[in-house]
Amino acid sequence: MILSSQRSERRVWRRGVCRLLVISLAAGMLAVAAARAQQKPDHSMGDMPGMDMNGKGMGDMHDMGDMGPSMAAMAGHMYMTPMWPEKPGDREKAEAIVAQVKASIERYKDYKKALADGYVIANPKLEQPQYHFNNPAHIKAADEAFDPTKPSSLLYRHTPTQQYKLEGVMFTDDPDATLEELNARIPLSIARWHEHIKFCAAPADKVQDYHGEHPKFGMFGSITTAEACKAAGGTFYPTIFNFMIHVFPYEENLKDVFSMNDDIPHNPKDRLMAH
Repeated sequence: MILSSQRSERRVWRRGVCRLLVISLAAGMLAVAAARAQQKPDHSMGDMPGMDMNGKGMGDMHDMGDMGPSMAAMAGHMYMTPMWPEKPGDREKAEAIVAQVKASIERYKDYKKALADGYVIANPKLEQPQYHFNNPAHIKAADEAFDPTKPSSLLYRHTPTQQYKLEGVMFTDDPDATLEELNARIPLSIARWHEHIKFCAAPADKVQDYHGEHPKFGMFGSITTAEACKAAGGTFYPTIFNFMIHVFPYEENLKDVFSMNDDIPHNPKDRLMAH
């Protein structure tokens, strides 16, 4: 009961932090991510710093070439779950989840139906590689239970023929979820969850640093410790947002279904057209 109470308190605190950060920072962070994705398409994965949080090692890095430039640019502020050895039934479980996702989001190919069902477009006026349509009720419910038919977010891409073309979903979990709990949702032998960590929010007079060439603050910043953040006048958050995982059910194999590259189309036909 004590552990449950502590987790509940941390959850409430983080939700408050998330609301403040989303309101004040999300647009700037996404703009920087999109710009960096275009400027540095060959970001080296070999230079990624180690990621560790709450005593959990960041896991095997040998297969991280799938991470897109936008996400790679946040490497110092990411925790990636390690890949576990595959067990009998893992692949079948993952495939079943993907099938459920694909069937349940069919109606949302019409984005207006997503809006009618409670999804909200994050930063609709900002040009983005990928648009998140977030469902607050689903995000809240996901802290307690996993429902493949109720994703926390729908992922859309702007194509030459469609303003919002559905390409996948994002699921979330409690920010304090254990590896065992994440594995119970989607096997860690098949996919990796991630969490945004070590965030130093800039003081009010330095928010423009988020957009700088060599930022100190934010998800692309050089500051990754509470001490350095305090010395710079910022506010440090060990963890922001929940655990997350993207699922692209229109891809043809599981590696691409659970891709960490948000900078490319995740419908094979659209990807061919892009080239």
